[in-house]
Amino acid sequence: MRIENCHLCSRPIYPSKGITFIRNDARTFRFCRSKCHKNFKMKRQPRKLKWTKTHRALRGKEMIVDQNLLLSQFAKKRNAPVKYDRTLVNATLKAMERIEEIRARRERVFTRRRLSGKSIRDRKRMEDAKVVSSGEHLIAKELADMERVKIGGGEEEVVVNPAQVVGEERLRQKSKRRMLVNGGAEEEMDVD
Repeated sequence: MRIENCHLCSRPIYPSKGITFIRNDARTFRFCRSKCHKNFKMKRQPRKLKWTKTHRALRGKEMIVDQNLLLSQFAKKRNAPVKYDRTLVNATLKAMERIEEIRARRERVFTRRRLSGKSIRDRKRMEDAKVVSSGEHLIAKELADMERVKIGGGEEEVVVNPAQVVGEERLRQKSKRRMLVNGGAEEEMDVD
């Protein structure tokens, strides 16, 4: 049983699933679903499609698998029969454990690096909040006006809206006129 990868999005394709496309030069392309097959036929680049693993890996969103640690290299060696040897088995088991340690360490470093961006953003927000709070004295008058304005004996409080209309308010009216063929305009009329 061999699990292959999609040519476009790099998802795993299990046996009896997906679409196989064979070009005239006998090159084989495997696709996990019709979406990938159609995008391949439209000659789209996987690096430019946001939902592919290649795009995510290029943007630092996905952990890139190291070519030295790929299990497919072990699969190539596995095809040839090897006589049982206790030292070879022990060496292979140690190598497998070491590979898992390296992979786990790389994943930890990758996630730590990805999450460090969040801590930097949070730190920047805190600095911005400090700047705003330190510059509050510059807009103290506007803040005081917006908070409360006392009218009369001091019992009633009114909140002032800074977008409030000052002066008298007019209704907006559109004027409509008719253009004549020889130039000029006929009569104007107001439209509500």
